[in-house]
Amino acid sequence: MNRVWLRWGMLLTMVTGAWAADPVAPGRRGMVATVQPVATQAGLDALKAGGNAVDAAIACALTLGVVDGHNSGLGGGAFMTLRLADGSLWALDGRETAPAAARTDLYLTNGTPDPRRSQDGALAVGVPGELALLAYASTNFGRLPMSRLLEAAARVASNGFALDRHYASRLDATRQELAAFPATRAIFLKPNGTPWQAGDRLVQTDLAASYRALAGTGPEWFYRGPFAQRTDAWMKANGGVLSAADFARYTVRVLDPVQGTYRGWEIVSFPPPSSGGVHVIEILNILENFDLRALGDRSPEFVHLVTEAMKRAFADRAHWLGDPDFAPVPMGLISKAYGQELARQIRRDRATGVSGSGVPPRATNEVFAGDISRHTTHFSTADAEGNWVACTASLNTSFGSKVVIPGTGILLNNHMDDFSIQPGIPNAFGLVGAAANAIAPGKRPLSSMSPTLLLRNGRPVLSVGAAGGPTIISQTLLAILRTVDFGQPPGDALRGPRFHHQWRPDELHVEAALGDTVIAALRALGHTVVVEPSLGAAQAVGIEAGALVGAADPRGEGSAAGW
Repeated sequence: MNRVWLRWGMLLTMVTGAWAADPVAPGRRGMVATVQPVATQAGLDALKAGGNAVDAAIACALTLGVVDGHNSGLGGGAFMTLRLADGSLWALDGRETAPAAARTDLYLTNGTPDPRRSQDGALAVGVPGELALLAYASTNFGRLPMSRLLEAAARVASNGFALDRHYASRLDATRQELAAFPATRAIFLKPNGTPWQAGDRLVQTDLAASYRALAGTGPEWFYRGPFAQRTDAWMKANGGVLSAADFARYTVRVLDPVQGTYRGWEIVSFPPPSSGGVHVIEILNILENFDLRALGDRSPEFVHLVTEAMKRAFADRAHWLGDPDFAPVPMGLISKAYGQELARQIRRDRATGVSGSGVPPRATNEVFAGDISRHTTHFSTADAEGNWVACTASLNTSFGSKVVIPGTGILLNNHMDDFSIQPGIPNAFGLVGAAANAIAPGKRPLSSMSPTLLLRNGRPVLSVGAAGGPTIISQTLLAILRTVDFGQPPGDALRGPRFHHQWRPDELHVEAALGDTVIAALRALGHTVVVEPSLGAAQAVGIEAGALVGAADPRGEGSAAGW
């Protein structure tokens, strides 16, 4: 296994040796599913206080920034896909942007691309967008004052919470990088330099104070006030280029969701700069040409067909995808005709090589629009009125850039690594890109985050998304396939064995739960198979027997709660 996948395995593999029982919960008035029980409770509390699913999602996001801070927080970015009670569909883009002074040669050492510079430290940081997204959602779609939700999360930060095994394992795996930054070391490592252990209580006084400052003065404190100014000063002193002016320029983008259909079901997902929505729909369009139900979702034939579709979509991702404000992203990628063309390339009797991207129809004259003015964690919420939310938030890799701005407790992202620092140079997750995802000032890097809603006859039946780098796309895809083709409820759809192929490297990664017989059959078909203990972490809210049901991934320590 190469170094990239060792790092990925470190991020995604379960801490315990066996999966927990399905954390599934029913409810009729509201539902929340997150990766962390404290955050799930925060979302449920928001619903019980008179909030709707949007308020619940905001409460989850703010609390996850405290209790799951190695994955997401105010120093990162997020995508939110919404279906409101009035039937309207929204996509809120809180993705980070590149600083005005960003340029490709910042990531060269002696003329050679140096991925470390885009992964840790001052140069790795993009302008955070999660807070702007949450504030927009609260103002336009929520019921509760955001200050109330901030104060609730601040209490968790100031009182502390017990670390779970997953959080403790991330601390242990990144302790050397965390120790390089004094403000970070002071929070996440003990005075003797060792990481906190599972069961230890982590108190974040500075983060609580930052949340309370935001509760008192609003996002201005972050984007045009003390936080932006402190970050500017720290960057100047530590070789960074992110400035207070970059913060002041940041705006959330309101986009049209990307939409498609699969066997008559409606898919609503996130548009570029997410690659997730486009490629979930592209893969579904390919697979619609095969009778998957007849194969069963644990058969080698099923895994083979889905894998061959994944390879072709990820080859397209590497070539075509980027921020649509800077590069034309063809709408033809999600056309049914293009899906049929790619399906005809698949051989059922053996794996085939994919040399590069395809050419979708009307590749240059029908493209996705940009702003139309209207490691990662996923959480889903819904309420009885018909508001459904799928939200994915991220700092990128564990603890992002590892930088905490002194006195604030806020960890900053390392999403500059999601750009192509040079064509063909892989990022931390082994993904390669081309000119469409090259660094440019103010540009948003390509993402795999895929917050997705599944509708039947116009009514939402599933909110799903995942964490885990590029496996987000395959996890979301498999949840949809198991819902539509195999009629599985959310808990079963998340529990089923996962697999992933991202074109480069040419490896099929499968969970051991798929079984030795299936794995041997896949190798006989010509796939280079790498067996993993587990892949990713997804959360979902769905409908079962007419009631809301939430499901947290049994591979982790998350929870679902209904009301």
